[in-house]
Amino acid sequence: MSRSAVLGAVALSLLAVPAVESAAADGLPAPDTAGLTAVLRSAVAQGAPGALARIDDHGTMYRTTYGYADRGTRRAMDAGDRFRVGSVTKSFSAVVLLQLVDEHRLELDAPVNRYLPGLLPDDAITVRQVLSHRSGLYDFTNDMFADSVPGFEAVRNKVFTYRELVALSLKHPRTNAPGAAYSYSNTNFVVAGMLIEKITGHSVRTEYQNRIFGPLKLQDTFYVHPDTAIPGAHAHGYLTPDKAGDPLVDATEQTVSWAQSAGAIISSARDLNTFYGALLGGRLMSAARLAEMEKMNRVNATTAYGLGLRRRDLSCGISVYGHTGTVQGYYTYAFATKDGGRSMTAVATTSNNGKVLDTLAGALDSAFCGKQGKRWPPAAGKD
Repeated sequence: MSRSAVLGAVALSLLAVPAVESAAADGLPAPDTAGLTAVLRSAVAQGAPGALARIDDHGTMYRTTYGYADRGTRRAMDAGDRFRVGSVTKSFSAVVLLQLVDEHRLELDAPVNRYLPGLLPDDAITVRQVLSHRSGLYDFTNDMFADSVPGFEAVRNKVFTYRELVALSLKHPRTNAPGAAYSYSNTNFVVAGMLIEKITGHSVRTEYQNRIFGPLKLQDTFYVHPDTAIPGAHAHGYLTPDKAGDPLVDATEQTVSWAQSAGAIISSARDLNTFYGALLGGRLMSAARLAEMEKMNRVNATTAYGLGLRRRDLSCGISVYGHTGTVQGYYTYAFATKDGGRSMTAVATTSNNGKVLDTLAGALDSAFCGKQGKRWPPAAGKD
C-alpha cells in the first residue's frame, strides 16, 4: 500500500471524556488536543501506517488515533490496541529491582558480580551503574542491527539466553570506566533481568506479573517471550528498511529475545499511563527508593536519566518522567508529571524512521504544555 493510499483512506478517531480544554486542577496548561492529533497526522504522513495517543489527567481521559492498525486488512487504529513497548520495559525491570532493594535483598551500590559471580569483567560495576547506563558495557545491538532488515530477520525467531547476549557485549571494549559517563546500552538491562531471576529464583515474567501487572490490574500488559504473537487486538508494527523506497516489513511477530528484560513487554496506552501514574504517585516502592530512581544524570539539553527512568524537559519549562521505546515496528513515548497526575502515551507503528521519531516527541508538548508548547521538538538521542 502506498503512503498516499494510507492518507487517502485514513481513519481518525477522537474522544474526550469529559472535555479537557479547561485548565487542569493542578495548574498545568490544558492539553492541546488539536495539536496532539496534528502530531499523529504528521507521523502518518512521514511513513508510519498508524499512530495513537492517550492522555489520562486526574480522571479525565482523552484519546486519538490516526491511520491503520493493519495495512493488509485496513483495520483502523484503535486507542485500545496493544503494541510492543520496547525500552519502556526498562522502567518495569528497574521497579522490580528497586522493590528488591526495599526488601533488603539487593544493594544498589554493590557490585553486580556479588550476585552474579564472574559475569562481568570488572567488580567495580555496580547495580546502580547498570540501571543508570553508566556501567560502560557495550550495547550489543549496535552490531546486531547495523543493517535494519537483515539484522532483524536474523533474530526475528531466535531465542537467546541472557548470557549469550552479555557475551556479545563483552566482545567489545567498554565505552567508559564504571560510573564515568552515561552511555545507553541494552546490555545493562539484560543484566538487570539476570539479577531479577537470580535474586528471586523466578522468571522475569513471574516477577513482572506478581509485582506490577497483577497489583495494578494491567489487563493489556504481557511478557510472552519467547512466544512471537501479541495477544488480543493489537496494532501491527512495520520496520522501515534502510534503502529508501523498499517496502515496509511487518515486524509484529517476533520473539524480541534480543531484548527480553530490556524491551520485550507488550502493553497498551491505558496500561502504560496507569503504570507511570502509579510509579510516580508512589504506589510501587518506598519514597526513598523512588527518590533514588529519580536521581538524574544529565544526558543533553532536554533529557536526563535516573534508574530506568527518563526525564524530559519540555519547551514550556515543565519536566515529565517516563521512558521512550523503540522495537522493530514501534516507537513509543510514555511519560507522566512528577506526581503522576497526568500521563500520556503516544505510539507510531514504525521504526528506523528518524522523522517519525522526532515528530512523535511533539506529543509530549501537546499533552503537557498545551498550546504553549513547541510543536515537534527533536528527539533526544537513543531510546
